[in-house]
Amino acid sequence: MDFIQKGTKTFRKANWALFLAGFITFANLYITQPLLPTFAKEFHVSPAVASLSLSVTTFALSISMIIVGSLSEAWGRKSLMTMSIFAASILTLALAFSPNFETILVLRVLQGVVFAGLPAIAMAYLGEEIDPSSLGIAMGLYISGNSVGGLSGRVIIGTLTDHYNWQVGMLVLGVISLIISVLFVWMLPNSKHFTARPLQIKALTKSLLQHLKDPSMLCLFGISFVLMGSFVTLYNYIGFKLMAPPYNLSATIVGWIFVIYLVGTFSSAWFGSLADQYGRQKMLLLSIAIMFTGAILTINGLLSLKIIGITTFTFGFFAAHSIASGWVSKRATHDKAQASSLYLFFYYFGSSVGGTVGGIFWMHYGWVGVVAMIAIFLIIACLLSFLLKGIIGKQSVATGHLL
Repeated sequence: MDFIQKGTKTFRKANWALFLAGFITFANLYITQPLLPTFAKEFHVSPAVASLSLSVTTFALSISMIIVGSLSEAWGRKSLMTMSIFAASILTLALAFSPNFETILVLRVLQGVVFAGLPAIAMAYLGEEIDPSSLGIAMGLYISGNSVGGLSGRVIIGTLTDHYNWQVGMLVLGVISLIISVLFVWMLPNSKHFTARPLQIKALTKSLLQHLKDPSMLCLFGISFVLMGSFVTLYNYIGFKLMAPPYNLSATIVGWIFVIYLVGTFSSAWFGSLADQYGRQKMLLLSIAIMFTGAILTINGLLSLKIIGITTFTFGFFAAHSIASGWVSKRATHDKAQASSLYLFFYYFGSSVGGTVGGIFWMHYGWVGVVAMIAIFLIIACLLSFLLKGIIGKQSVATGHLL
C-alpha cells in the first residue's frame, strides 16, 4: 500500500498543510476570547452575555463534528476540509462588519458549524494516508498547529485591538486565513486510501453506535473527556488565583499565560514520536503523570513554582492528547472520521463539564479544591488507560491490533 512515509517530500507537505489548517481553525475559534470586555462595553451587554460569542461556537462545533464526520465518509476528506477553512475565513471577515452583537452571535454559530469540517476529518485523513509507523509524529505535528493557532489568535486579535480596533483584528486574521486556505489546497495530497460511499443515514447511525459499543473506543472517549476537562479547569481558574492577593497580577499579564501553550507544540510532536517507538499506553501514562505533577506544583505559594507547574501541566496535556487522538485513528476499523468526531465531541463536552464543575470546587474549596478535582479526573484517565490495555490485550490475538 502506498502510504505516506516519514522523511518524504509528500510527508512534509501533508504535515505542513494540516499544521497550517489546524493553526487557522483554532486561531479563529478563540478569536473572541480576548474581546469579551470590549464587546461588553461596546454593545452594552453583561460579561456573561459577551461570553456567548465563544460558548455558542464551541457548542455548535461539538454537535456538528459528529454530523460532518459522517458526511465526509460520503463526500471525501480533502473537499470538506477545504470548504471548512474557506468558509471559516470568510465568516471571520464578515464578523468585522457586524452591526450589532446579535449578528456576531449568528456568525459565530455558523463558524462553529463550519469549524467542524477540519478537526475530526484531519485525524481521519492522517489515519488513512500516513504509514502506521509514522502516524504518531504526524498526529503530533497536526495538534501542535492547533496549539500554536489557539495562542496566536488570542495574541493577534488582542494586539491589533489595542492599537486599532477589534474590526481591524478580524480583517487581518481573516485575510491571513484565506491565504493559508489557498496554501492548504495546494500542499495537501489527495486521498489515496479513501473510498467514498453513498450517504446513508441508517448505515451511518449504525456505525456510530458500533463505535459507542466498542469498549476500547469508549475508554479513549472517556480519556478525552477527563483530559480536556482537567485542562480547561486549570486555565479557567488560575487567573482568579493570580489576580488575587498576594500576587495581584494584571489581567494583561495573566492573559499572556497562554504563551505557555507553545510547550504543547513541542510535547505533542515529541510524545507522538515516542508513542510510535515505545508504545502508546506507556507514553500516555507518562503524560498523565506529568500533568499530575504540574497540577500539584501549582499549589505552592511561590509564583515561580506556580508558573513552572502550569507549564509542566500544559506540556503533559498536549502530549497525552496527541497520543490519545492518534490512538483513535489506529483503533477505528471503519468510519475513521466518525470515530474521530466522537473523540472530539467528548473532548469539547469535557471542556464544558470540567469548566463548570471546577467552578464549584473553586467557590467552595479554593485553588486546592480545583487541583483536587483535576487530580480526580487524571486518576480516572489512568484507570481508563489500564482498562484499555486489558481490552486491547484480549482483542489483539483476534484482530492483530498493537498497543
